[in-house]
Amino acid sequence: MLGAMDFGAGTTTDEVLDGVDLSSTTALVTGASSGLGQETARALAAHGASLVLGVRDVAKGEAAAEPVRAAVAAAGAGGTVEVRAVDLTSLRSIRAFGDSMSADHASLDLLVANAGVMATPQATTEDGFELQLGTNHLGHFVLVNRLAPLLLAGGPSRVVVLSSSGHRFADVDLDDPGFERTEYDPWIAYGRSKTANALFALELDRRLRAQGVRAASVHPGFVHTELGRHLTDETITSLLASAGAGGLPTPKSVEAGAATSVWAGVVADADEVGGRFCEDCHVAEPAGEPGRPGGVHPWAQEPTTARALWDLSERLVGETFPAPAGP
Repeated sequence: MLGAMDFGAGTTTDEVLDGVDLSSTTALVTGASSGLGQETARALAAHGASLVLGVRDVAKGEAAAEPVRAAVAAAGAGGTVEVRAVDLTSLRSIRAFGDSMSADHASLDLLVANAGVMATPQATTEDGFELQLGTNHLGHFVLVNRLAPLLLAGGPSRVVVLSSSGHRFADVDLDDPGFERTEYDPWIAYGRSKTANALFALELDRRLRAQGVRAASVHPGFVHTELGRHLTDETITSLLASAGAGGLPTPKSVEAGAATSVWAGVVADADEVGGRFCEDCHVAEPAGEPGRPGGVHPWAQEPTTARALWDLSERLVGETFPAPAGP
């Protein structure tokens, strides 16, 4: 059994959760039909949690739910697994999902905002948002806020937002979120969306921590999943150029990639991870620390930008969410 100080880049989900009983936990994982989301759900279910799998394709989600249900059966912990449709490129779908969740569930203990896209060709969502910002940030912004009453009812509860080391590619652009005046670059767009994920977790934690809801953002590591389905030779070449002389980091297994999500969601101290950017089952150090790769760029932890992004996000989606309770 590993101690918390032993956790690192190679730690797996089951090692993080060794000895943890989640039989009283209800968790929602978006993007749970494959990759990191499926593994996150499987690990939580194996330790007794009841799972809601938020997926775009229900048939694919039902297939992905089989190993999750098998984990429940093997654990004998009595957890449940349900598959629900939600398309993060559609506010209409997200709002319908939120309504159905609120009708069927009294509370929620953990929400893992895992779904996302990466380095896509220029496109827009159903509601006209730039595709990567719209899917990765704005879709989850509405989903999490719509489910905030369930998280408050389940408090103490947590929200884990999947960001990426790609946040270091770009800060958010509050003046041109849709690339209307900026030449589109798939990696800059991805970087903006991943910075937005970290800033959203920072501001969400500030707003709800006094009421028992904590939020953190995580970088899972370099994991081969369906997230890379939009990559072209051109975008891969651009990524390698951005990586510099050190090249890309060593790939992780899916089990190790999902470990930071479950660590931040159920194992780490809430005050340690609240509002913070996490990687390798630890809170990340500032980017550029001598002798330490990775880390978080200061622009992804800037509270003034986080508040401004929240205000912009509300204007873009046409909804206003509760004002902060804390300072």
